[in-house]
Amino acid sequence: MPRGDENHDYSAALELELKDQNGVTRRLADFRGHNLVVFFYPKDDTPGCTVEGKEFRDHFEEFRALDTHIIGVSTDPVDRHLAFATKHAFPYLLLSDEGGQLCEAFGVLRGTRAARSTFVFDTDLRVRRVFQEVTPRGHAAQVLSLIRALVESHRMIGG
Repeated sequence: MPRGDENHDYSAALELELKDQNGVTRRLADFRGHNLVVFFYPKDDTPGCTVEGKEFRDHFEEFRALDTHIIGVSTDPVDRHLAFATKHAFPYLLLSDEGGQLCEAFGVLRGTRAARSTFVFDTDLRVRRVFQEVTPRGHAAQVLSLIRALVESHRMIGG
């Protein structure tokens, strides 16, 4: 699988079922009709992953105002996700990809961990941007700026 890119067909990956931090089964396809940010990260409660998660948390209301859902994905188990989300008051979903199927489908699996990468989808679940080798600090603000531009361009063309 090539590393994630905007031109790849992710339709099969969007149908994969994973459990969130509360044990609820989710599919990315369920978010059709909304903008979607999926950020892959290596491991719960490590310094870089915590910075990235907190920054998405701190911008959560701004994303929500733009009809954008945030989903974090790592290969950690559900119970670790719950502890991580609870400890840092993350208001968004964390999906457990213990088997690495979703990470593999997006081309971000490196050994047993996800490479820090972010995929931005429009309301039709088309990938609009892929960020590879993400630097955690400032990344959520960078993604938020992109979402604002996408929403504004959609409004300008009458969407």
